[in-house]
Amino acid sequence: MRTRMLALTSAACGAALLGAAALPASATTEGDATGATAAELLAEVRACARISKGTYRTDSGSAKPTVPVCGTTDAVFWKADMDIDCDGRKTKACNRKTDPYFLPETAFQSSRGEPLDSAALPYVVVPGPSKVWDYRKSGLTGGSVVAVVYRDRVRYGVIGDTGPTGIIGEASYAMAKALGIDPDPSTGGVASGVTYIAFKNSRVSPIESRARARSEGAALAREFIGRS
Repeated sequence: MRTRMLALTSAACGAALLGAAALPASATTEGDATGATAAELLAEVRACARISKGTYRTDSGSAKPTVPVCGTTDAVFWKADMDIDCDGRKTKACNRKTDPYFLPETAFQSSRGEPLDSAALPYVVVPGPSKVWDYRKSGLTGGSVVAVVYRDRVRYGVIGDTGPTGIIGEASYAMAKALGIDPDPSTGGVASGVTYIAFKNSRVSPIESRARARSEGAALAREFIGRS
């Protein structure tokens, strides 16, 4: 829910990208073996049938908006960067000292009525509703199942938070870590190459169940690539 800024200097940004690239990115089997591979999912989202009325910036300092939201019969997807959302439950990894933009809340709450734990729960941030695109009108809500692809990795999670109305490309600390992306909220993330696929009319309950997100995500991914 924070307003993201391009706060890194060029030197720090380069170091962050080098750090992210240095992290291991080999494929692992969380959901991949029973769901879909990165290549299979990416093949389904080669072409964009744009459903957003405009495009999004990836950061508040971006020169111009370039990222459209695209749609298929069963899913919504976009290809962007990944900034780190560390909002929600205060933890050792996510707090005001580690993240200058930390907020102790998320747009969607756990089954106990508490903010989500971004350090533990893999989730994706969607832009707040606007004239450009309203996620709610695309059959999405808090807890909707998502597949996130980076390099040869696929990880499943949920929609867990909303962000600025003009910016796209953000996910939780836990999602970044699962994908082999540096999860540091101040210097981490990756500048490009991330594909977000959100499955319409899906929902994990309780929203904080990683196991259900993986199992439901794998099933939806199989259907999405025609291998159900």
